[in-house]
Amino acid sequence: MKAKIMIIEDEINICNFVSTTLQAHHYDTCKFLKGKKALDYLQSNTIDLILLDLGLPDMDGIDILKYVKDHTTIPIIIISARTDEKQKVEALDLGADDYITKPFGTEELLARIRTTFRHFDHLNPSHYHYKDLLIDFDKRRITLANEDIHLTQIEYKLVSLLAKNAGKVLTYDFIIKQIWGPYAPDDNQILRVNMANIRRKLESNPADPQYIFTEVGVGYRMAEPQ
Repeated sequence: MKAKIMIIEDEINICNFVSTTLQAHHYDTCKFLKGKKALDYLQSNTIDLILLDLGLPDMDGIDILKYVKDHTTIPIIIISARTDEKQKVEALDLGADDYITKPFGTEELLARIRTTFRHFDHLNPSHYHYKDLLIDFDKRRITLANEDIHLTQIEYKLVSLLAKNAGKVLTYDFIIKQIWGPYAPDDNQILRVNMANIRRKLESNPADPQYIFTEVGVGYRMAEPQ
């Protein structure tokens, strides 16, 4: 499956050039000249990396950076004509994964993208395996005792999020923000309902779970992989 890269850049010639270059190197792309439309698109689509210009016509790229880092784990490479060191440091402190100053060469851009993906590959394993449960993140496939487990899209996202952070307690608020974004309901009911459905599919005895544990009043934790 090709990695999908979002380009947020208001200079249309640069936007088209970057998109064409990435597609020629086997990436999927989507292009946005304004920040708000890009953020709207993020609500219902999966993106693997964002190339973000800071000087946008409708909002400051720093605000987009803050929003994305507050609500997702998507890596972001800043591409900007801003050369002020303080602005560069600010972007990196806020979570930007890299910063490229315009003008830039094609090979530099591709190298920075490869480096960012390599970094995230270490943080995002391709498999999760514990007892009879196996999750193949690349194929989006879950098997239990060699039998395929069929989850809804939301259920799969929940299990993947927990599995990629196995052994770590994820709070209710963190999970809800990651899965449903800023438009999630204020209570935890939607999360509890989905988790109950997941446990019925994964656990032989949902009252005595082997894979996903509840930390009462805090959140959920997935068993550490073998």
